[in-house]
Amino acid sequence: MLKKLKDICNPEVFDEIFKTYARDLKQFLYFKFKDRTKTDDVLQDTFVKLWTNCNKVAYNKVKSYLFTVANHLFLDIKRHEKTVQNHENNFVNYNQTESPEFLLIEKEYFEKFQNLLNRLPERQREIFVLNRIEKKKYKEIAEMLDISVKTVEKHMHNALIFMKEQLGRKI
Repeated sequence: MLKKLKDICNPEVFDEIFKTYARDLKQFLYFKFKDRTKTDDVLQDTFVKLWTNCNKVAYNKVKSYLFTVANHLFLDIKRHEKTVQNHENNFVNYNQTESPEFLLIEKEYFEKFQNLLNRLPERQREIFVLNRIEKKKYKEIAEMLDISVKTVEKHMHNALIFMKEQLGRKI
């Protein structure tokens, strides 16, 4: 019976863990993000990751696991935001020497690209951005997302097919 009480995969134990740590974890994340939506999203993702890996996490390490996962998710989001900001800055700096016509065409293409990127399924979009924008290798992406390299390859293949069909040219 004692082992059953310590089994994180047991919904009652998981619920108790949630009730015990969710408030502190939410405060921790809000302190970092200063944004309720991102805080709630990462809080949910953290507990989903715990549930997904419940048989791999020791009960006495659950608090450490939750805060570590939450912090990694926070850092991933901040890295992504920084990358997006850098690309936007590079886009602006690059365009200062181009003709107005070229700038308009490039802006339209960039908007179309962003629109298509947003139409990709979430996992495909995430993998596409990590590979094509952040220049991560498939193996790195697989480790970050806790999936196989083959899965990364399949998502990239599907994303590239969609983007090429819609844009009508190589990416």
